[in-house]
Amino acid sequence: MIVTIDGPAGSGKSTVARELARRLGFEFLDTGAMYRVVAWACLYRSVDMTQAAAAADVAKQVRIDLRDDRVWADGVDVTDAIRTPEVTQGASIVATHPGVRREMVRQQRLLARGRNVVTEGRDQGTVAFPDADCKFFLTAAPEERARRRYEELKRAGRGDLSFDEILMQIRERDQRDSQRADSPLRPAPDAVIVDTTSLSIDEVVERLESHIRRRQTDATTQPSTG
Repeated sequence: MIVTIDGPAGSGKSTVARELARRLGFEFLDTGAMYRVVAWACLYRSVDMTQAAAAADVAKQVRIDLRDDRVWADGVDVTDAIRTPEVTQGASIVATHPGVRREMVRQQRLLARGRNVVTEGRDQGTVAFPDADCKFFLTAAPEERARRRYEELKRAGRGDLSFDEILMQIRERDQRDSQRADSPLRPAPDAVIVDTTSLSIDEVVERLESHIRRRQTDATTQPSTG
């Protein structure tokens, strides 16, 4: 079974997806981390990530491994390194390149093949897994998403950006993600849309889990047509 969770930056996708996967006993596929790895690798190799062909080459070359809730690039643990503001902005840039997106989608499908997976990103229900069993789209007010990111950075000891700077970055990223020519950010027609602005993580997870459990029950109780 494949469950997709899409939505803009700061809507709670990663946290919700990770907890939902734990409750369901599924694997968690952090696709956002994969784009962050490409951005990190471009910075590490001094590759201009605004150049589509160069960024796509890096995406094909870097070896990405997601295991034990950690992220590895070419055998190096980059879990913390890919969470800096510079990499965050870079991930949004490389994600606009069709060649990078095609390579990431190829790898995502390979990772999910034959598994029960909760996967999150910006095109999981529309491009990567259009036939997914359950699709969700999380959203929240930009100000709330900026507040969450600001608090997250402060807890990590990286409070070098002001709330207003983070809000500006989120709005810029929303514009890039929604207006890019390849796989723009939008909910799949059959996705369940959840506004997380005033909801806790537990409340969001409970809503999604309840929907999935109902789908699982319906699938097992449907009469056989054979």
